[in-house]
Order: sequence, then structure tokens, then C-alpha cells
Amino acid sequence: MAKVLAVLSSGYSNEEHNYVTGWWAEELFEPLSELEKAGHSVGLASIDGGKPVVDPLSLDKAYDPEGKYKKLYDSGIADKTTPVVDVRASDYDAIMIVGGHGAMFDLAHDENLHAVINVVHETDGIVSAVCHGPAPLVFTKTKDGKPLLQGLKVTGYPNDMEPEEVDGLLPFSLEDEMAKIAQYDKGDGQDEYFVWGSDRLLTGRDPGSSRAFGRELAKKLTELEEHQLDKHLD
Repeated sequence: MAKVLAVLSSGYSNEEHNYVTGWWAEELFEPLSELEKAGHSVGLASIDGGKPVVDPLSLDKAYDPEGKYKKLYDSGIADKTTPVVDVRASDYDAIMIVGGHGAMFDLAHDENLHAVINVVHETDGIVSAVCHGPAPLVFTKTKDGKPLLQGLKVTGYPNDMEPEEVDGLLPFSLEDEMAKIAQYDKGDGQDEYFVWGSDRLLTGRDPGSSRAFGRELAKKLTELEEHQLDKHLD
């Protein structure tokens, strides 16, 4: 059983524009389901700890027509998170950064999160992120000072999918920042899209890719466990 750390935005609000955002429900609950189905365990963390702010739109009927994610949210699954600063990164086999516009505000430049990402990466764990979740990966640098994503194939929420109502409110363009240092690919023509930038770096494009992204992460973790078991038996 692998241990995965799911990192969520604590939330962001702009009262002047009546704008509230945070983590996106589908992007936690779909991968969580796939990981647990495969027998892996998932711990939750956020910048502030406690109950992080979910993006209210992600529980709206337009994005959750059957009320599946609202029911999971209301059950309290995501009510308790560990502050990122208190996370012992070496305890985890993988980190999964959940998207939602909130990630661009509080996760992107958080140095404690960058440190956790680096420990997982340096100890041969899997670094993964979906939708806007790659935001902190863009600004994470390795011990030698190079961008973590430098030259790697990645995906994430593209400019042409951003809703008009957030125009001018976001701190940067995720696609533009990723394209500066990595090989950004939005997977044109594919309903679900994820990509491995290396054998330990996985990114998913959008909410609709969350399930496939989670299934792929779960599959890889299972394969790594089986490989380690075979080496031990040899």
C-alpha cells in the first residue's frame, strides 16, 4: 500500500469582485476514489491546515449534476488537513496537488510546499498534479537551482478553457508559465488527458481528466510496489 499526500488550496477571496475560489471537488474525489480502490492510502494537507475552502462552483449542479461531489464534501472527508509546514514528506510515496483556481494563489509560491515536493522528488517518489494543480510545480526548483519542470512534457488547464469571469483576476496564466520552462501540451482532441513528463512526474489537464489521472497514478504506484517486492524476493 502506497501513501499519497493530496495537497489542497486553503482558499482565496476577492471581496471587491465577489470572487471566491479554492480546491476543485472533482479533482480530489475522483483520484481519491481510484487510489483507495487500488488499496493506497491518502492523507490531506493544505497551506493553513484545518478545513480548506472548496470552490463553490465545483459543487454547483452545472459541474456536479448528480450531487456526487457535494455529498462527498458534506460527509466531511476533506474537513481535516495537516498544515503543509507540518508535513513529513519522507512519509509519502507520492504527492498529488489538487487543482482549482485557489492553487494559483496560495500553493504556487509557498516555499514549504516547494520543499515537500522536492523531498518526494529526490527520494524517487511520484510528483503529480491535475488541472491548476501544477501551479506550484512551475515555481519549484531543484537543489541545483533548476526548475523542476525544465524541459519535461507537461499539461495543465489551458488558456482557452479559462472562463471569462476570471479574466483579470488570476495572478498568472498557468499555460504561459508552464510553456516558458517545459513542453506544454493540452492534448487537443482528447476528452481525458494526462501525460508523464518522466517516470516520476504525472500531470493531468482538467477536471474531466481527474478520474483517468487518478487511475494512472494508482496503477503506477501499484507497479512500483510490485517491482520492489520482486527485488526483495530476489
